[in-house]
Parts: sequence; structure tokens; C-alpha cells
Amino acid sequence: MKSISPKVLLLIAAVMLALIVSTGIVIYMQVVMSHIQWNWVVAGLIISFITSGTLLLFVNIFLFKKVDQLLTTVKNFRLQSDIPHPNIEYSSNSIYNLDLEILAWADDRKNEIERLKKLEVYRKEFLGNVSHELKTPIFNIQGYVLTLLDGGLEDASINRNYLGRAEKSVDRMITIIDDLEAISQLETGELHIEPERFDITALTKDVVDAQELKATTKGIMLSLPEDIKPIFVVADRFRIRQVIVNLIVNSVKYGKEYGETQIRFYDSGDNISVEIADNGIGIAKEHLSRLFERFYRVDKSRSREQGGTGLGLAIVKHIIEAHSQTIKVASTEEIGTVFSFTLKKG
Repeated sequence: MKSISPKVLLLIAAVMLALIVSTGIVIYMQVVMSHIQWNWVVAGLIISFITSGTLLLFVNIFLFKKVDQLLTTVKNFRLQSDIPHPNIEYSSNSIYNLDLEILAWADDRKNEIERLKKLEVYRKEFLGNVSHELKTPIFNIQGYVLTLLDGGLEDASINRNYLGRAEKSVDRMITIIDDLEAISQLETGELHIEPERFDITALTKDVVDAQELKATTKGIMLSLPEDIKPIFVVADRFRIRQVIVNLIVNSVKYGKEYGETQIRFYDSGDNISVEIADNGIGIAKEHLSRLFERFYRVDKSRSREQGGTGLGLAIVKHIIEAHSQTIKVASTEEIGTVFSFTLKKG
């Protein structure tokens, strides 16, 4: 029925009504008049066809006009949604098209409800994580201050030590708040990207040199391609340095002792692809999709032992997306992890 247009349906209905009326005339003549006057039958057929066709035409104009209006309303309402929607193949039948649109709209609403449920779970997790991350240094500070107030302030063997520990907890709180503010500014567009043309290989080498001592303590080697030539990109130099530092520091934190972290560069058409690959402990597949969430930790106890706020990768993702570029991660447990992101070629 989806391929039959309303006009064809109208014609079929008019013919059927005319045939019914004509059949009624024939039966009436046989029963009452005992003979059939075919000129009356033909006249009745024509009159009933014209009458029914005219009535149905007006019904069609009114009904399908309303159907088309409703179809347009549903379609526009559905297209206003942020949820990606598949293209619908329309037929010549407006009612069938309306049915498709309503089903698609219902499916969109179902998907939107599922998305909102996930966001609600994520919001609760986020609030819980923020509370936990801030609570830890606050309780530490409280413990050190109470100890000092209870007499430790006069004890030269502990007063400076406890004050130093309290200062570290304050610094950790400041770092968490600064990272949260950076993410918020990136999400709302308040933190503007200041693009400039620079050599990404030179910037990466500076970061490698700065992190080399930390890597050496674990026997990890940071390596760049030999005889590397300058590769120019257009990006925010300060923010991209932040990205590279975060990814290299993570590779050292979670890398195997006497392992290796390789930084590689590839030409990807209009972009340059940067890869930071390690042969560390790797990440389980079920964690990869949530790796860039705020405060998400694969191994919570081990992550906190290593330090950091749990916001680094979320900031990295937002910085790259603020450049209208992409970042990806691939990992296999006990083999290693590869982070790759793109930048506009300069």
C-alpha cells in the first residue's frame, strides 16, 4: 500500500462506490420492476461515480492537507533534536510517510531517554568523584592542623614536617580546582585557543628532555625518530605542550620498568598525526570507551599512588576537540597503549 498514491486510492474508491450503487439499481429493477433498464443503470453508474468522486475529492483535499501538515510538524520536530537521525525514504503515500516519521520520532525519544539516563548516572559519578578527590586533601589538612593545635606546633621534630604535608594537600586541591576550571572553560568556549605556526617536533623534543629524568628512574626510554625533520602545525602551542606532557607522563607512570615510549609523526593529508606509544601494562578493552571521562581511573588505588587528579585525559580530549581535531586510543593488556591525535598542518 505504501506505493499507492492518494489519487489512485481516491479513483479506486469512487469506482467501487459507483459499482455498488449500480449493483443496487440492478437488484432493485429485477425485484421491483422485473426487468432491467440499462440506460438507468448507466446513468446511475455515471452519476454515482461523479458524486462519490467529488465528495471523496473534497475529503481527500481536507484530510491529506492535514496529514501533510502533521507530517511536516513531526519531521521538523524530529530534526530539531541533537540525536543523529537516519534519512527516511518517502513514498508517494502521505499517510505511510507520516507513519514512518512517527515511528522514527518515537525511536529518537527512546534513544534520548536512554542518553539522559546515562548522563544522570555520569553526573552522579562525577559529583561523587569530585567529592572524594577534594575530601582526601581536606581531611589530610584537617589532621595535620589538629595535630599542630594539640601541641605539635611546639614540637620542632614534627611542626615543619606537618606544615609541609598540609601545603602539599593544599597544592593538590588547587591543582584539582584549576583542572576543573580548565575543563569548564574548554567546554563552554571561554578558554580561547590561540593558534600559531610552530614546529611540533621541536616542541615534543623539549617535553621529552624535561621528562627524561623521571623516565630514567624507571628505566624507561623516551625515543623520537632518528634524523627527524621539522614538521610545522597550526595550533595553540601552550595547550598542545600540555597534551604531549600529559600523554608522555602517563606513559611513564603506567609503563613497565625498562620499557620504552615512542613518539612518532605521520603525514595525514591536511593534518599531522602524532602518536605516543608505550609497551606498558596496557588497558582492558572495557575501559577504553570511558578513558577520557573526568576522574575516571582504570585502577583507582594505583592511580592515586601515582599522583595526578584524574582529569588529565579529559583535558587532553577537550584541548584536541577545541582545535576541531580528534584523539584516539588503542590498547592491549600486557602489550601497550597507543594514543594518537591530529593537528592541522602548517
